[in-house]
Amino acid sequence: MGGYETAARAERAVIVALVTGKQTYEKTLEYLDELEFLTSTMGVSTAKQFIQRMEHPENRTFVGKGKLEEIKAFVIAEQINMVIFDDELSPSQLRNLENELNVPIYDRNLLILNIFLQRAKSSQARTQVELARYQYLLPRLTRMWTHLERQRGGTGTRGGSGEKEIETDRRVIKEKITLLKEQLKKIDKQNFTQRKTRGKVVRVSLVGYTNVGKSTIMNVLAKSEVFAENKLFATVDSTVRKIVLNEIPFLLSDTVGFIRKLPHTLVECFKSTLDEIRESDILVHVVDVSHPSFEEQIEIVNKTLIEIKATDKTVIMVFNKSDLYIDHQQLADGESSSIEALKQTYFYKHKSPAVFISATKKENIQELRDVLTEVVRDKHLLMFPNYL
Repeated sequence: MGGYETAARAERAVIVALVTGKQTYEKTLEYLDELEFLTSTMGVSTAKQFIQRMEHPENRTFVGKGKLEEIKAFVIAEQINMVIFDDELSPSQLRNLENELNVPIYDRNLLILNIFLQRAKSSQARTQVELARYQYLLPRLTRMWTHLERQRGGTGTRGGSGEKEIETDRRVIKEKITLLKEQLKKIDKQNFTQRKTRGKVVRVSLVGYTNVGKSTIMNVLAKSEVFAENKLFATVDSTVRKIVLNEIPFLLSDTVGFIRKLPHTLVECFKSTLDEIRESDILVHVVDVSHPSFEEQIEIVNKTLIEIKATDKTVIMVFNKSDLYIDHQQLADGESSSIEALKQTYFYKHKSPAVFISATKKENIQELRDVLTEVVRDKHLLMFPNYL
């Protein structure tokens, strides 16, 4: 595909973030760790992290002049292939940074879009991601990314690029966007028809932050082989399996993981895929309870569910990786870390059914099946009162 896809061949990057009045240094480090994980998911290693304290981003180059010179010197000395920023860059910031650093510049949104494009398998998912990428790139075209459809080879500045070529590529991209939108309309109609032909059956969707173990849980419950690995966005395409528990049938969907600052263009273009969530009767919200910021991840997922209008569902909370749980605050206070204490705290605060499991070790899976069976059974009997 286009110019940004070739960036996956690059070997090394530096990543950059700001500590602002809205964000602590510790939180910035955590976000940079996630950005580094995203970078490795794209197949690129991180050579160094750069952090600067500023009240707000510099309008022209995001970071200050001194920090920019520091990054530039490192990029040249270490032959770095790309620079990745943890926040969204404006079109002018991206162009200015590229001119200063003379390597491809990514922001968080573009990085996520690139990973989705790498991992999308179905024609629907690829069409959705390509549309989102082109819509994001259109105002951000620079001399380094001209001739998107004709480029072959590695990253780097090519001679002869100029405004004329950028304008040509803008026309190409606009035509692509129109074509992709038409393709998505056809796919959406096909998917709507397919969902209608599934019949009247309880539908359950696995939702959660990316890399929390949804696909592993899908494999355990459905006894199937859904692709799962320890990388962000291992699942981009929705997968649906029919399951029968205690003679009660239902459909279980594994859906794309959410993430902090999920690009809005991606949410819009993934409307059809997210319809699996919207049209579900039950949501199984999977949480990586071993992650230090799992509560923030829960909030991000809940906000995304609000954004896609999917909050009118019965929710089962599944705290995965409970065998790896550590209460960092308790340890800091010199107290013992206990998953039992977390369970009591959660049950006290929330009314949703909750299960604590380890999908990889298959711990407490029977309790998950029991809770799921009970909730599915209640929904099933609403649809078919005379079933039992």
